[in-house]
Amino acid sequence: MLENINAVLWAVVTALIIFFGVYFSKRLTFPQLNFKKIIKSLKNTDYQGISPLKTLFLTLAGRIGVGSIAGVALAIYIGGPGTIFWMWIIAIISGVLAYTETLLAIKYKVTDGKESLGGPSHYIKKGLKSKPLAIIYSLIVIFAYLSGFIPIQSNTIVKSMDMLFTSNHFLIGLVLAILSFVIISGGIKKITKVTDKLVPFMTIIYILMAFFTIATNYEKFPEVIKLIITSAFEVKPFLSGFLVNMLIGVQRGIFSNESGLGLGAIAASSSNSTNGNKSGYIQVLGIYITTILICTATAFMILIFDYKDVFINNPNGIELTNLAFNYHFGNIGNLLLVLCILLFSFSTILTGYYYCESSLKFLSKKVNINLLKVIVPLSVLSGTVTSPSVIWQVVDILVAILALINIYTMYKLKEEIVKYHQKYDRI
Repeated sequence: MLENINAVLWAVVTALIIFFGVYFSKRLTFPQLNFKKIIKSLKNTDYQGISPLKTLFLTLAGRIGVGSIAGVALAIYIGGPGTIFWMWIIAIISGVLAYTETLLAIKYKVTDGKESLGGPSHYIKKGLKSKPLAIIYSLIVIFAYLSGFIPIQSNTIVKSMDMLFTSNHFLIGLVLAILSFVIISGGIKKITKVTDKLVPFMTIIYILMAFFTIATNYEKFPEVIKLIITSAFEVKPFLSGFLVNMLIGVQRGIFSNESGLGLGAIAASSSNSTNGNKSGYIQVLGIYITTILICTATAFMILIFDYKDVFINNPNGIELTNLAFNYHFGNIGNLLLVLCILLFSFSTILTGYYYCESSLKFLSKKVNINLLKVIVPLSVLSGTVTSPSVIWQVVDILVAILALINIYTMYKLKEEIVKYHQKYDRI
């Protein structure tokens, strides 16, 4: 039942993201390809609070999670190498959606002097003037993270640790829950202090590992590129070849970079910047770092390894990545993978908490968020004892619904987006 719902929803979402990605690209003259302005947007002007660059790290912390490692491996295992080509394509097409949702987020965010809050819920309420839909979006974000995004992070951590030693899942979950509680108790400023240091470090380490893999297997690199491209256009049979490759690639691409979902816009709104264009270009950069760099790094490490002979029952995706790491890095392969999973997943947990907090504050200005600071660690703990297949199905459906709501809103506000872009695009 869940699989059928998932298939229908993602067929619709895929079509809408491609259509509106092309539509906004033409209307805004392809801002996601304006690399000069993307680089310029990184220049840090004088900010007393959270700068746009810090929101990039916060957003990357949310995007570079298990979707970039286990999700990519799962896509290759189920759909084949061609899924990676479609991840690249959807990153380029959907990058403009990260830009447009950020413009709206900055335009409609609210600031009380202490913090700035924004995102789809705010521009749905103020721009679209639909409070009920805004409430629904916020509730789905909270439910999606507490029941799916956050548990899948801890689930992947314990699965990776099982490859090192026979681990006590509950004990590991408890440690993760306590660490999460300690950091999120400090609020958004404490979270960004951690992600500021964590994200650049883990990104550089992972890219260097990929470069090492390519350098030591340079003769296989052209073959991998050819395999990715030719597999993407396998049309015999159509339903199990081209269509499956494209849908899985698009789905995993969106899951990893979150473009079109509006989640990155929540993080972008935490900045005290009022320049929506600059913040938008920064979010586009986040899409490229996540998909073109991190996801591709994972793909190359798996495809250089002979993954076709592997059979995995009830796969999470991390099992295949583990075999590839052992192949490339020998005895320390398991340890390196666990380190990467721990860094990537934990950073996503922190960002996930902030998205829940922001959504909760939208629902009620008088809400006591201390309860959320307890629920999130419990969500972390629950993921260590839950079946990954069930979690992935739930998450996929919720992600699709968020995308539908956000894309619909951007379509209704398309003229505002175009006017804002044309008026303030002066980086």
